[in-house]
Amino acid sequence: MLLKILKKIKKYGFLKVFIFSMKKIIRENKIRKLIKYGFQKKINLENFKTKMIFFYSIKEKEIFRNFYEKNISLKIDIVKSADKIIEHKFDLLGSDEVELGKNIKWNKDFKSGFAWENKFYRDIKIIDLENEADVKVPWELSRFQHLFTLGKAYWITNDLKYFKESKKEILDWIEKNPVYYGVNWTCTMDVAIRAVNLIFFYFHFQDLIEKDKGFFEKFNECLYQHGEYIYLNLEKSLELANNHYLSNLVGLIFLGIYFKDLKYKKPNKWLNFSLKEMEKEMFIQNNQDGTNYETSTSYHRLVLELVFYPTLLLKLNGLSFSNKYEKRLEKMVEFLAKITKSNGKIPLIGDVDNGRLIILSNYYNWEVNDVRNIISLGGEYFDNILLKEVGANEKEDKIWIFNSQKDYKGKFFKESIAFENGGYYLLQNSEIYCLIRCGELSLRGQGGHSHNDQLSIELNIDGEDFFIDTGTGVYTADKNIRNLFRSTRMHNTVSINGLEQNNFYEDKLFEMKEESFGRCLKFSENSFKGIHYGYINKIGSTHIREIILDRKTLNLIDLLDNNTGIINFNLEPKVEIIKLEQNNIVLRKNNVMLQIFIDNNSNYKILDNVISKKYGKIEKTKKIEIYFKNKSKIKVEVN
Repeated sequence: MLLKILKKIKKYGFLKVFIFSMKKIIRENKIRKLIKYGFQKKINLENFKTKMIFFYSIKEKEIFRNFYEKNISLKIDIVKSADKIIEHKFDLLGSDEVELGKNIKWNKDFKSGFAWENKFYRDIKIIDLENEADVKVPWELSRFQHLFTLGKAYWITNDLKYFKESKKEILDWIEKNPVYYGVNWTCTMDVAIRAVNLIFFYFHFQDLIEKDKGFFEKFNECLYQHGEYIYLNLEKSLELANNHYLSNLVGLIFLGIYFKDLKYKKPNKWLNFSLKEMEKEMFIQNNQDGTNYETSTSYHRLVLELVFYPTLLLKLNGLSFSNKYEKRLEKMVEFLAKITKSNGKIPLIGDVDNGRLIILSNYYNWEVNDVRNIISLGGEYFDNILLKEVGANEKEDKIWIFNSQKDYKGKFFKESIAFENGGYYLLQNSEIYCLIRCGELSLRGQGGHSHNDQLSIELNIDGEDFFIDTGTGVYTADKNIRNLFRSTRMHNTVSINGLEQNNFYEDKLFEMKEESFGRCLKFSENSFKGIHYGYINKIGSTHIREIILDRKTLNLIDLLDNNTGIINFNLEPKVEIIKLEQNNIVLRKNNVMLQIFIDNNSNYKILDNVISKKYGKIEKTKKIEIYFKNKSKIKVEVN
């Protein structure tokens, strides 16, 4: 114990360790008091009504109804989805559609059948790598992100059944998940996301909630307890924080504004604390070029939602972050816009867990790799023409957040660009899109959400994906799948003798200590050259990859130091293999043809493989393995 403390003091300094320890002791004492005296301390919220100004108001219901009358397909889909929610049919984390029955078991992973005992939250073992339970499933359901769809259906139809269902679920959840008890109180991030979604729910049904005084008081008590819990259980250590801590702060901002005019001091304390911390974390977690330091494009989307929605809410309520904060925020949206392919999708680099703060549209069928909804919102807020054009096909999110029905002509970014801080390099022209991953691992080398993807590429031709990142599979439900999908051979790069670019332990699913130290040696509008050192201490070899872009060709040169390597190309499942010759492979997807020319000193195999386009969903595909010694030259040509 003493040795650990001394190591922390050496790393962070005595004062920082002392202050952090004192804050932790104070919070622990407060939690002990709660254990001793009980958690259901009554807060007088009988006549409380928030003065928060929100994104939408029941006074505007007719505007929204008219919008959906003009967009009938959206209207039909929303009502159909809301009716499925009433039937308790859910498709979460790759489960496919599952009917949960009349009485929802909020503490159960309905995919594996495992249920967590309802006991004090700190006594619950949330992860057991020896079973197939995935704690993310009950957490995901208890985020209540489906309530937004019920609210939309109510505004469209005026049918009270959508309020009755929402109220019934919330009261049932409160009864079965008393504060600090059960698996749904074990992750502060999910507590915070739930609080945000409950506030969105309130503004859909405000008139009905406020007439139902008994429910209104219970609802406000529940929200207040969420705020108390979040503040006492912040997911922040001396180490660098991540999206979890950001979500904690977002929850406190929403709750702080919601309860701002309450006579109790705590909500203002939550708000002041979270504003200060959010301003700091924006620049710690998000790089100067707009990339996020978790090195995952899927988590970038989540983090963007976490830093974006509070910005808008604060402005509505007379508060704001700094101009510097907003400039960094705009850069974050621009990053996603610039890496969006002409099929409207982004590459899924690093971990993918389907994480969202709020789902405003397409509840059952939103796509993890389509982020144009948040891009379109960024276009409206920043009046940014690039963002408006890339997000042009998205309409529904804009009306809920900005009451905007403006239309824009779609256009995608078509230039080569480097994001050096984040380690993403994009070579592209009017036909070829090639994204290269080359940079540090997540959290400045800790590697929690990183994969072994140094010098890996994603290749899209004329809007059709050919070589893609294989995704994530799952996390703790199956450690073998987790480790497979973050391995080197599952990425479009060079693997050697089964070695990993960065070693990881099979039971430490969110650690991968930096060994590769990938860096770009040269970049221009038509060329890239990069190196990583992941094999240097294992077999004495670096890996250098050079890529040269021409109008209809892409040349790849891979160099090793006196070693035999395997070039991995993981194919999008709909890619057809048309012809196989000794040094020539012909691929087709829809009407796009691609030829791969391999040099005479190499040979190849076509193998079965798997990919995961979203968390929990695995499908079959093919991969190409090309075997070479020391040097390989490959030409990819568009026919």
